[in-house]
Amino acid sequence: MKKVILPIVLLALFAFTVVKSTLTDAEREFAVKELTKSHDHFLNTLEGLNEEQLNYKVTDDSWSIAECAEHIAISENMIFGMMQGTLTQEPDPSKRAEVKVTDEGLIAMIEDRSKKVKTGEPFEPSGKYGSFEETVEEFKTKRKEHIEYVKSTQDDLRNRYQQLPFGTVDAYQILLFMSGHTERHIKQMEEVMDDEDFPMD
Repeated sequence: MKKVILPIVLLALFAFTVVKSTLTDAEREFAVKELTKSHDHFLNTLEGLNEEQLNYKVTDDSWSIAECAEHIAISENMIFGMMQGTLTQEPDPSKRAEVKVTDEGLIAMIEDRSKKVKTGEPFEPSGKYGSFEETVEEFKTKRKEHIEYVKSTQDDLRNRYQQLPFGTVDAYQILLFMSGHTERHIKQMEEVMDDEDFPMD
């Protein structure tokens, strides 16, 4: 009887270890570094700007720095929500081959502003957080929560997936997408600041 039970127990333990796949220390460290870096870059870019500078537009139909900041705050919540949506799936290691882009490649692609993308209506700035200060606080609060999630989660983020226009990514890469997206629009802010008519102090 013992000879029968032992293989069953071992099989059950093996099955559990296959299904339960958490982030490595290196993956956590990389994501936390990226999320922290883009958080700090966001705040440093906005530091010291006055109301006229925050609301300056290069053209009538372009975004101001304040609108870029709101878009970043809105997207922080929406993108993290997309990641949470993947957690309703059962982890499926058999689909790993569908993820073609590397973590570093994904970040570089999202940050690249040479290819412009039309923002969907839910992501457009509309003053939903009230003041500019409240918008920044919303971003800071949510980014802190998301960094803490990366540090502590036991969710299997590598074997859950999301289909994006450019291909399949895993749930972990959605978090990197979130950081790269922040950097993308910080670059947009910097483009506004580089305009020859940008108001000076």
